[in-house]
Amino acid sequence: MTEAIRVEGLTKRFGELVAVDDVSFEIDQGEVFGLLGPNGAGKTTTISMLATLLRPTSGSATVDGRDIERDQDGVRHSIGIVFQDQSLDEELTAAENMDLHGRLYRIPSETRRTRTAELLDLVGLSERKDDVVKTFSGGMRRRLEIARGLLHHPAVLFLDEPTLGLDPQTRNLLWEYIANLAREKGITIILTTHYMEEADRLCNRVAIIDHGRIIALDTPERLKDRVGGDVVIVRSSSPELIAPALDEPWIGRVEIHGGEATISVQQAEKHLSAIVTRLVERQVPVESIAIRKPTLEDVFLYFTGKAIREEEASGTDQMRMFMRARRR
Repeated sequence: MTEAIRVEGLTKRFGELVAVDDVSFEIDQGEVFGLLGPNGAGKTTTISMLATLLRPTSGSATVDGRDIERDQDGVRHSIGIVFQDQSLDEELTAAENMDLHGRLYRIPSETRRTRTAELLDLVGLSERKDDVVKTFSGGMRRRLEIARGLLHHPAVLFLDEPTLGLDPQTRNLLWEYIANLAREKGITIILTTHYMEEADRLCNRVAIIDHGRIIALDTPERLKDRVGGDVVIVRSSSPELIAPALDEPWIGRVEIHGGEATISVQQAEKHLSAIVTRLVERQVPVESIAIRKPTLEDVFLYFTGKAIREEEASGTDQMRMFMRARRR
């Protein structure tokens, strides 16, 4: 496979704060690579360095074979970016937003028109190309932003929470677009998301970042295998009593989150009655109990000890930074 991105020892400090701490990874061409992490973990800072929005404190990286410090213009021409917050001009039409973006990249007018028509057709907006963006739904705006990010034929596309706030039907539609871009167009995609289902469905590999460091990196299936066994969820008014009550060799980890315990168990169906018996004997109040296979949410909780939350960084501010960089 052709290598699209190489990151070696990438570090970013803001005074005493180490936002990204000696991060290294490689991404192949056409791969969908997920970055998962809680607030402040370093995901957005990592993407900002790869997109030349921030200079690293140390370390190095190449994007499409171009060094992020020595060839910033080359990197910017090789990438497309769709930030978490909307950055479209609502008073312009879909076609006008595309045309403006093409002019920033100095794409010839005939090529702009041809590519705009192709991409609006790709995302299902051909019939709305002359409508102003303020009349568009949230899903239509996200599709337009993806089309705009592809206008200059980027080799790498950064998607920061691409389906945040969308309804399930629109989210599934966008997942199809994203998967097709990688599979049929060979575009490398780096995706940040707090939707575990999204990462599980789209990503070839996932990196979990916490406190600026990558603490796990593998395919979703292998990461779930590392959690092991089945997952038993016990909801209780006294969840802190559950772990002491389940002192058995076939019980794995017991983690408390809110009012429930997440228990790793091999062959959970076989041991379910024994779990209930132990809890009753120890007078642990049980409100409900359920069994399921491990998910990426379980993986995330296992490695970080926290629930994933939405990033706080403003995508609108980042887009302004990117546009300013483009005009330099």
